[in-house]
Amino acid sequence: MFKNFWHHRELIKQFTVRDVISRYKGSYLGIFWSFLNPLLMLTVYTFVFSEIFKSKWNTGSGSKMEFALIIFAGLSVFSIFSEVTTRSPSLIVSNSNYVKKVVFPLEILPISILGSSIIHAMISIFILISGVFLFLGEFHWTIIYFPIVTIPLLLYATGLGWFLAAIGVYLRDIGQIVGIAVQALQMLSPIFYPVTSIPDYLKPFYAINPFTYIVEDIRNIFIFGMLPNWTGLGFNTLIGIVVLLIGYYCFQKLRGGFADVI
Repeated sequence: MFKNFWHHRELIKQFTVRDVISRYKGSYLGIFWSFLNPLLMLTVYTFVFSEIFKSKWNTGSGSKMEFALIIFAGLSVFSIFSEVTTRSPSLIVSNSNYVKKVVFPLEILPISILGSSIIHAMISIFILISGVFLFLGEFHWTIIYFPIVTIPLLLYATGLGWFLAAIGVYLRDIGQIVGIAVQALQMLSPIFYPVTSIPDYLKPFYAINPFTYIVEDIRNIFIFGMLPNWTGLGFNTLIGIVVLLIGYYCFQKLRGGFADVI
């Protein structure tokens, strides 16, 4: 699998760049929207949660900007998973011209979407680091763990991307189901609220939610200067590898019928 991706690395790069460029093709601001969108999102969440809902985090500071950055940190990484999973069900169908080309590696299509989402997420992360430094006056060395704590997220996104891309060819309604499921998962993950505010009877569910550990680790390394939860990270990585392999297996198993269905 990895040898195959290394062999097609230039093709993956080209498709990733094409996806990023096509998103803003024809717009006046172009790629600048990649910077503007996260800034606008940060502004909106700051106003809604700090001014309207009067929400506070359990850090004791009461800073509205800190609250906004805490939420923004979780959203920045969740956007990678959200974009890959919501776009994957229609990915093969929307690129049907490649299906009948026997030599074309269809499995790189979800990878290119992942690459595109990572580029946009990195812009948000840059804004997050700048915000923590400018508004909170802090810069934590623990940000070096960012590539490590995102490994489970990338594994989940890639594995589910392959699985949903394959299933989406045969079951076109899966895209609508995935959209609702991703929104539900976002609200059921501690992105907009701390883990300490979760009722005791729901904590077992959050304990098995992989995004609980991912979101908490992102906040810890960027905002609080704390080390990741190594136990949760290790367990999440193992499960992510299983999801990756199952997704790849399902994609290769089902791809034989793509041309007949499309």
